[in-house]
Amino acid sequence: MEPITNLLTAEKVVKSFPLPAGGQQTVLEEVSVNIAQAEIVALLGRSGSGKSTLLRILAGLVRPSSGRVLMKGVPLEGPNSGVAMVFQSFALLPWLTVQENAELGLFARGVAKEDCEKEAVHALGMVGLEGFEGAYPKELSGGMRQRVGFARAFVMKPDVLMMDEPFSALDVLTAENLRGEISDLWERGAFPAKSVLLVTHNIEEAVLLADRVVILGANPGTIRGEVKVDIPRPRDKKGPRFVALVDYIYTVMTNPQAPVGDVPTKQDRFMMLPHARVGGISGLLEIVHDRGGREDLPKLADSLRLEVDDLLPAVDASSMLGFATVEHGDVMITDIGTQFATADVHRSHQIFKEQVLKTVPFASTVVETINQKKNGRIRKEFLLDILDEHFSASEAEKQFQTLVDWGRYAQLFEYDASDERLYRVEEEETVA
Repeated sequence: MEPITNLLTAEKVVKSFPLPAGGQQTVLEEVSVNIAQAEIVALLGRSGSGKSTLLRILAGLVRPSSGRVLMKGVPLEGPNSGVAMVFQSFALLPWLTVQENAELGLFARGVAKEDCEKEAVHALGMVGLEGFEGAYPKELSGGMRQRVGFARAFVMKPDVLMMDEPFSALDVLTAENLRGEISDLWERGAFPAKSVLLVTHNIEEAVLLADRVVILGANPGTIRGEVKVDIPRPRDKKGPRFVALVDYIYTVMTNPQAPVGDVPTKQDRFMMLPHARVGGISGLLEIVHDRGGREDLPKLADSLRLEVDDLLPAVDASSMLGFATVEHGDVMITDIGTQFATADVHRSHQIFKEQVLKTVPFASTVVETINQKKNGRIRKEFLLDILDEHFSASEAEKQFQTLVDWGRYAQLFEYDASDERLYRVEEEETVA
């Protein structure tokens, strides 16, 4: 008999609820997902995607309308004894001490009092609550109360630990510390569960903790796809692959129609834009085209009475946008570069737009975000907050200015400097 590798499986699960006025509301539709042994899986979705409902179905607390759940290959009937849960709310009994709250699950299973005490003390030590065994919940901070919730789940030593947004009720610093401690326990092989299923709306949290991120669509909840988190542990949140994964998932989550597929690298997505204006790019390409499509950079600079360094931003931008290639100190114009250099005004705008959307993913994200806003506007400050994660403050400002120059020429958006907002091109045209 082959060993069971999938601990928990949902097969084509559908869940509908009756509406007061009659009819049914479908919350989950044909959802299939599995949790393998020795992995952390994150369920990530927007409001209305049925994340918590799916978690409760997998825990056996809610029955599916159709489909089935298997625990170690056996169809689930009733509460799932192979799982333990940590909730968003601390769900502690205020009249019990910290240790008594931690013992609760074992006590309910009829475990001897001595064993309950021993396991609870050990679990409380794992979450940093030594010395607080006799305290009551009202005497604890929010972070400490959630640690009790983790200890109460840990004593059960479940096959699958389910966590339903366990850090969302905590302040930022406390949540960060607790995530780090949970991650450390897992990395050291000291985690008291074979696998973990995490429900969250926090993309960074999912990438930090999970081996796979399953992305749910909303209304009704469906599986859009999954992203493998191929980053060694411990994970550096400022590392290029981490940033790329977070940014990719953000893009997928903000665009419900986007396919879930290969993840670009940080360099693909946040490669520094050369500080070249569109006029400089087109001027360079026109000169190279007029000189036969290939030119030695030092000679070109000399003929223009410039330093080579003065030409490099336009050369780098032309290369990034696919208009030119550089080899052994020569710049060579490409076919699309030739089309751009020789096009009329209308066609040059169109070509530039196509190349920007193709080669500058962040520009696509900006356009999608503008289109999703009801008023069709986004603040400069919002984009600077994103760019600040990848560049210094001064460089982020330069990146923004370059993005605005390129985006305006491509007719992707306009910029109101007095209001410091980007907005849809159509908005200006409508007013006119």
